Amino acid sequence: MSTASSLSELEEQIRTRYDSLSKRLRQVAAYVLDNKNSVAFETVSDIAEQADVPPSTLIRFANAFDFSGFNEMKQLFRSNLLEETSSYTDRVRLLKELESDTTPPERPVDILQEFARANSNAMHQLAAQTPVEHLDEAVEILAQAKNVYVVGLGRSFSVSSYLAYALRHLNKRAFLIDGLGGMFKEQLSTIENDDVLIVISFSPYAKDTTTISESVARSGVKQIIITDSQISPLASSSDICFVVKEAKVDAFRSQAASLCLAQTLAVSLAFRDTKEGEQNNFSNQL
Repeated sequence: MSTASSLSELEEQIRTRYDSLSKRLRQVAAYVLDNKNSVAFETVSDIAEQADVPPSTLIRFANAFDFSGFNEMKQLFRSNLLEETSSYTDRVRLLKELESDTTPPERPVDILQEFARANSNAMHQLAAQTPVEHLDEAVEILAQAKNVYVVGLGRSFSVSSYLAYALRHLNKRAFLIDGLGGMFKEQLSTIENDDVLIVISFSPYAKDTTTISESVARSGVKQIIITDSQISPLASSSDICFVVKEAKVDAFRSQAASLCLAQTLAVSLAFRDTKEGEQNNFSNQL
């Protein structure tokens, strides 16, 4: 078992292993699943008192899920709380409350340097860990598709809208599913078996996005998924699943790696189509 990288992964691991835990560890499991905000804010001693266990039991619980200590596990709860806070102003306030013992960067130049460093690391990770065969197969699926539908809501909308824009510049019939006017159903009604759906979503996953993916999966239409975990709720619907670990500075995640992947797919498709066109012209000359 690997250490969970998000709260949703940890919660799934806890639920899966709940019956196999000792009585004391089940007490901790029940508490952390039902009191996410308290786990994010309270001290270890306070959490232990409220869960009615010794502090050492919290450490044993964290160790059971491959964390070095309970404070390391707490970081997942803190990150989740910050991500669920939609207002950036409130997010900064919460960040200062949660990280009272450290000083997050505040000067524009410091924030720029932090994002540049984090994005550089994320880009290297994307290039090193993206399977070559996934890229090749995704480009081939896009090349063969009659129409390409793209959905990415909320934070993912900028990536989905760019991808639809780029594909249209390749003379590809690309359609952005945005649910304008609540018309998700109408926008999806024209998808056919020889089309492809590109789905982009990251934790916490947009409910409408997962619903669309699950609905289309039942029809047999191919899906290319861009998400942040192999156990994302979208992964099971995918024909190709790209896992992108975005850069994050404190409570704020970047989109640079996702946009880089989207641009890679679009430009690769352009080169593939150009090469095929040249081969066809050569064959015609013969």
